[in-house]
Amino acid sequence: MSISIRPMSLEDYDEVLALWQAAEGVGLNEADERGPIAAYLRRNAGLSLVACNDRQIVGAVLCGHDGRRGYLHHLAIAPAFRRRGIGRKLVEQCLAGLGSQGILRCHIFLYVDNHGGSGFWRTLGWIERTELKILTKGIGETSLVPAICSDVAHRT
Repeated sequence: MSISIRPMSLEDYDEVLALWQAAEGVGLNEADERGPIAAYLRRNAGLSLVACNDRQIVGAVLCGHDGRRGYLHHLAIAPAFRRRGIGRKLVEQCLAGLGSQGILRCHIFLYVDNHGGSGFWRTLGWIERTELKILTKGIGETSLVPAICSDVAHRT
């Protein structure tokens, strides 16, 4: 097995979306549709990554920053490829990419009940910020924020 890691492109979208949809702990919404992901990849060129076994995508992560802090979203590894260091390598390369752009701190968002994900991130040295809360407000008439915040059934 030879795993290669490369920047995510919009051509990867369908395969990456299927990986995210199958992953436990990944919640998807309208921001994860093709158009918003295309904009995210353009805005954060080269930072989001996929891991490939030959031509099959077996891991993916969105990575970007706002000029001050980095953010990782939707890290997912195909079940048959877990516990092989692929997630760790994706995270390390994302952090290196952020660091090369002068970003010195990175955040992730986890569902409170994502115990497996929480354990993974802790083994990589990430710490929980218990003094913070996340508040969310939708922008525009089509915002689905109330539905997203109240409906956890979309998470597998």
